[in-house]
Amino acid sequence: MDQIVWHDKYKINVENIDKEHKKLFSTMNRLLKISQEDNKREWGCREGVKYLKNHAREHFEHEEAYMKSIGYKKMFTQLSQHNALRETIEGWDLDAIDENQDEAIEDMLRLITDWLVNHILSEDKQIGK
Repeated sequence: MDQIVWHDKYKINVENIDKEHKKLFSTMNRLLKISQEDNKREWGCREGVKYLKNHAREHFEHEEAYMKSIGYKKMFTQLSQHNALRETIEGWDLDAIDENQDEAIEDMLRLITDWLVNHILSEDKQIGK
């Protein structure tokens, strides 16, 4: 996977959430690029997970506050998906990456990008309706 491209189809028409999603796409693209450089791969993965831990906390708080403010009826589904990703990211032990490092890093980046795109298209799009 070389990059993920932002398309208007990802817009949920909630300005601050769309802005955060675009920023996440941009960051993930930088990490994907770094992960292709042998001498920066491990660093890129570690930084990506640190960033995602922080971003997930902040972004999910913003998104959850917005859902609460509009009385979003499917908020429980969103919360459970957010919590599942939070737990996955928190559970990653980056110090354990030594054997099969390339595969582990690619798996982490693939999981993150797949989750992001699928979550926006399947769940976040419902918030903006």
